[in-house]
Amino acid sequence: MSNEVVLDIETQNTFEEVGGYDHDKLRISVVGVYFYETDEFVAYEEKELPLLWQRLERSGRIIGYNIKGFDFPVMNHYYAGDFLKFPCLDILEVIHQVLGFRLKLDDVAAATIGYGKSGHGLQAVEWWKQGEVEKIKNYCLDDVRVTKAVYEYGLKYEALAYKDRFGERKAIPVHFEPMVQTQSINFTMPF
Repeated sequence: MSNEVVLDIETQNTFEEVGGYDHDKLRISVVGVYFYETDEFVAYEEKELPLLWQRLERSGRIIGYNIKGFDFPVMNHYYAGDFLKFPCLDILEVIHQVLGFRLKLDDVAAATIGYGKSGHGLQAVEWWKQGEVEKIKNYCLDDVRVTKAVYEYGLKYEALAYKDRFGERKAIPVHFEPMVQTQSINFTMPF
């Protein structure tokens, strides 16, 4: 776990604003990251992404919630390589494989660790339009903290939780064994 990272992104716009589900048309406002290796939370603005790519290439597994379905496809628009080739743990993907359906991070977090997210992504888009980048950074890093707490709970107890439609707390068996990476990746250098 020492070189793993937890990641979440916020965007400047929505799919509705770009006319459909085209990840290439979404613009990143902030990427929030927790680095286990240095025990630090860092928020990167769009203009700072090259600094983030260098750190991610030296990191191990990237952990997130729906990162394969959202974060990575949006980030790939900015990146010379392919994030889908990075070692990763998509917590939503694991949940979907176990249950056969998808759950919101907020619902999993509330049932698993007792608290949820501090807001929702559409608020971050509005803050972007209002020029309130610090609010976006704080919100994004809060999402990273929640995702990190859910990951660590699953790692420790090999289970997460959710409430079914009757309000009953149900277990989600998971196996989040930490990955040990032996070699760093470098996709930003052309070959």
